[in-house]
Amino acid sequence: MHDIRFLREHPEAFDQGLAKRGLEPQSEALLALDERRRALVTELQAGQARRNEASKAIGAAKAKKDEETASALMAEVGALKERLPALEAEEKSVGDELEGRLATLPNLPYPDVALGADENDNVFVHERGTIPAFGFTPKEHDAIGPALGLDFETGAAMSGARFTFVRGHAARLHRALGQFMLDTLTGTYGYEECVPPLLVRDEALFGTGQLPKFAEDLFQTTDGRWLIPTAEVSLTNAVREKILTEEELPLRLTALTACFRSEAGAAGRDTRGFIRQHQFEKVEMVSITTPDQSEAEHERMTAAAEDVLTKLGLAFRRMKLCSGDMGFTAARTYDLEVWLPGQDRYREISSCSTCADFQARRMNARYRPEGEKNTRFVHTLNGSGLAVGRTLVAVLENYQQEDGSVAVPAVLQPYLGGLNRLEPRS
Repeated sequence: MHDIRFLREHPEAFDQGLAKRGLEPQSEALLALDERRRALVTELQAGQARRNEASKAIGAAKAKKDEETASALMAEVGALKERLPALEAEEKSVGDELEGRLATLPNLPYPDVALGADENDNVFVHERGTIPAFGFTPKEHDAIGPALGLDFETGAAMSGARFTFVRGHAARLHRALGQFMLDTLTGTYGYEECVPPLLVRDEALFGTGQLPKFAEDLFQTTDGRWLIPTAEVSLTNAVREKILTEEELPLRLTALTACFRSEAGAAGRDTRGFIRQHQFEKVEMVSITTPDQSEAEHERMTAAAEDVLTKLGLAFRRMKLCSGDMGFTAARTYDLEVWLPGQDRYREISSCSTCADFQARRMNARYRPEGEKNTRFVHTLNGSGLAVGRTLVAVLENYQQEDGSVAVPAVLQPYLGGLNRLEPRS
């Protein structure tokens, strides 16, 4: 949610930020609603004060036997009693319209975010790791995976497109990856492991920005709850409507959960294989910080995700997303893209975003600075550490052998009982 005070004081900067998002200016219309709402509040408060004042004056007039004044005051109070509910209704209506319009507008990009339309305008930051050399033509994961347990046919027969039944070696590798990620984030980077709800209410998704604008991307149950598209929703809403102390921050949370996405806007994209699924697992990182900590925390969070990739021996690059490719709530986003030999290209495996106080305002999540009475909104950050299914794809493609087997990265072998190679079923 946007700060209406910022909009009042910096309407041009507000519109410039929206312009980077490809949106038309909004400040004039929003400020008109704001001015109308404030005028109604002023009129309402004045009317309530006059009603109270006149009501007291009626008794005084009657005590003096001044019936003419008493009658006039009673008529005035009666008129105010009729007028005030209409003012209250109008003020609520204008306020709801203002809040509703603000709720559909994305976060403003930070000044260092490049102007751009889509992923083609993203900015390269750095590249890490070594792209493997093969003495044969590497295959894509959907060619390697079935012999190792990626059962696309059974998943599709059971649930339809974009579902996979994972079994055998692939299931063990998938589990090992999730455990390794959690152990790295909790042991090395101090994230607190959580097991959050997978079903949430409307207000949780509003808080993190999926509602109201992106309902079509979600799955909803018959009782009105929603399946989470990412553990960001549950973890970030852990501080909803709370006032934290400054010494509690930064708060770092992580979880390995199933995630559910309708992929409504992804028709025709990655229809084969394990890249884009309706149901998938992801290790999520969420940080709650003070405003002065959030810049350093964004770099720290992204470095944590990079460390997971480095320990797995996977080549990757960091990209800073342009204004047209960022998510709704982000002020700045780094994407990590892992090298997939079978596709001969980099593919996104993690997004790490700082949302400034945008989500905090929607959740009313605040902290009290040490020694101060007033509260401030926290800053929220979220990132993938990593998408487990896509990491499995990367391991299969980067560690594939000519005979169809897959070498197990050294850091994963303890999770697989010392197994160092996955052999395909004959």
